[in-house]
Amino acid sequence: MIAYIFIAFMVIICIQFIYYIFIFGSFAFFKNKPTKNHFNQPVSVLICAKNEAENLKKNIPFFINQNYPLFELVLINDSSSDNTLEVMEQFKKESSASIKVVNTIINEQFWEGKKHALTQGIKAASYEHLLFSDADCKPLSKNWITEMTNNFNSQHKIILGFGAYKKIKKSILNKLIRFETLLTAIQYFSYAKIGIPYMGVGRNLAYTKSLFFDVNGFAKHMKIKSGDDDLFINQTATKNNTTICYSKDSFTESTSKTTFKGWIQQKRRHISTATYYKPLHKFLLAVFYSSQVLFWILGTILLLNLYKWPIVSFLIFIRFLFLYITIGFSAKKLNETDLILLIPFYEIFLIFIQMFIFIKNLISKPTHW
Repeated sequence: MIAYIFIAFMVIICIQFIYYIFIFGSFAFFKNKPTKNHFNQPVSVLICAKNEAENLKKNIPFFINQNYPLFELVLINDSSSDNTLEVMEQFKKESSASIKVVNTIINEQFWEGKKHALTQGIKAASYEHLLFSDADCKPLSKNWITEMTNNFNSQHKIILGFGAYKKIKKSILNKLIRFETLLTAIQYFSYAKIGIPYMGVGRNLAYTKSLFFDVNGFAKHMKIKSGDDDLFINQTATKNNTTICYSKDSFTESTSKTTFKGWIQQKRRHISTATYYKPLHKFLLAVFYSSQVLFWILGTILLLNLYKWPIVSFLIFIRFLFLYITIGFSAKKLNETDLILLIPFYEIFLIFIQMFIFIKNLISKPTHW
């Protein structure tokens, strides 16, 4: 039996090698060349908010003060019960920027939720090129619109950006959340680089209005409360129409959850949408996660039994070398180098958290947006 475990372990190491070097390496080792495209068409920036009055007060000025010649800000109130709408109207009244306010209310004749609200906002947008973020986010540069939209061209209709979380000192939870965000970004950037785009994040995402209506918007997954970003990209993104943007001036930043309970609830919603991905995407993600789990389980069994321990130890070393190099190069690109040192700890934690969430989602579906 132990001999079979050893063979299985070597297979797992090979699988991990393929992922970290050939798939994730496509992003980690890619040298970003400055784009020669100078996009100068008008842009609609859309921000959907539900009970986000305080976040809007803090973050809207960062969107208003962008160095871009012609853009409008479309603020969408998703049936808020606080004074979100009033805050939006106040910005529209007092700012010299072009601001539209779209107010959606719960209507039993239509699907409620963020997708319905976003659809109304997209319909109200004046321009063909749409750039999305969230109410709890802010762009980290006044050139955010420029950096993201410079990637639009006759071929590229979807641009995947990076939505970072603000660093909080002496917070283990913050580092865990940021590592999970980093790993997710490495995956969706890498798959897009090799021509298999499968998701994006609504905190920093761009696509064209024509594309949205050509695929009937969110119609195919309107009944699913989440997935306005990843499910839409999973449905519409192709090798030819999708590109990535990860220049530091293109980043957005938001504040992470401050409690494990809040973060788990958020991740339950995010992970629940993965069951609706295309079969190839689900297969690739499942194989990667399974190889992570089996690496730790089989490696531990072999070391405890001292079975060919010099070879096993060498394979473990090689695997961690791949891991550190790939994630290290990627973390440098995404300004998350403070996470590199404790990668094994973060990896083990995420394996257990994802397993817990998967089991919990099988028992009961997440209901909160």
